[in-house]
Amino acid sequence: MTDFATIDRLIDQADNILLTTHENPDGDGLGCLSAMYHYLTDQHKECRIFCPSPLPSEYEFLPYADQIIHYNPDSHRKTVAKSDLVLVFDVGDYSRLRQLGEAVVEDNLTTVNIDHHVQTKTGKFDYDLINLESAATGEILFDYFKPKYDGLLPTEIAVGIYTAVLTDTGSFRYSNTNPRCHEVAIACMQAGIQPHKIYQQVYESNSVPKMKLLGLILNSLQFAGNGELAWFVIDQEMLASAAAAKTDVDGFTDFIRTIRGVEVALMLFQNGSHTCRINFRSKGKYKIHGVAQYFGGGGHPFAAGAVIKRPLDQVSDTVVAETIKAMRDQQDG
Repeated sequence: MTDFATIDRLIDQADNILLTTHENPDGDGLGCLSAMYHYLTDQHKECRIFCPSPLPSEYEFLPYADQIIHYNPDSHRKTVAKSDLVLVFDVGDYSRLRQLGEAVVEDNLTTVNIDHHVQTKTGKFDYDLINLESAATGEILFDYFKPKYDGLLPTEIAVGIYTAVLTDTGSFRYSNTNPRCHEVAIACMQAGIQPHKIYQQVYESNSVPKMKLLGLILNSLQFAGNGELAWFVIDQEMLASAAAAKTDVDGFTDFIRTIRGVEVALMLFQNGSHTCRINFRSKGKYKIHGVAQYFGGGGHPFAAGAVIKRPLDQVSDTVVAETIKAMRDQQDG
């Protein structure tokens, strides 16, 4: 397993460093990108951030958000090829890097994986720095940065780290929240962040189209398993009706999970004519990452997902059935 000293050595030896995270990026991956970008530019390193998906609007407040670029092979391929080190954050499955990941392989670039997920496909990275005990990848970066700044982080780094831990713990309410998470939060507050403002940006900046889409979801919400499973479908017609974007679907599964009696929330999103995305969220009674793995995805025991390259109407019944089966198997067990 890679250690911090190895990361330092690789960074010292590199001239052009590329940073990235998974498609449909969340606060953990994006917060890590923001924090590491500040550190590397402070070290006078040439640094670029490319992501497989656009930056969600709720994270535009992050320092250096304007440097987080949606990867386009036609425009950015040559820049990727010039990189001599790629730092990848929060990616449990290499395929979630999509076309950017393919470019990295083609150019045989040195890759470092910094993560807190179980890797669904091992051997994809040259170096792995993984801590399964960390609530967020940002927590790993906190441990990396803390000695470099004598315990007092620059505010720019603290904003990214706090955002990472805040979002991956669901505002410190998920079961992965532990004393360490609060220690990191305290250190970030001591560095000058304003927690209420970060919370407002992430959770209280929903667009009107997103709220209209939520209304459509609530009107079509379905239940199974004696009410313990709540599931919903988002198709392209619903997106168009609400004038919503693909990034507007993020967070809905977490919201549906809050319904009393619901233990597992499931989203089936028509990402394209022949592709759909599924998201699972569990309150903790049932582990659902096995279902995600069954469909080629992965994640945490209580938060997971997958992308299925088949039309939505061909997979929805199967996904719901497999989820119910997994829940029943755990009841029987």
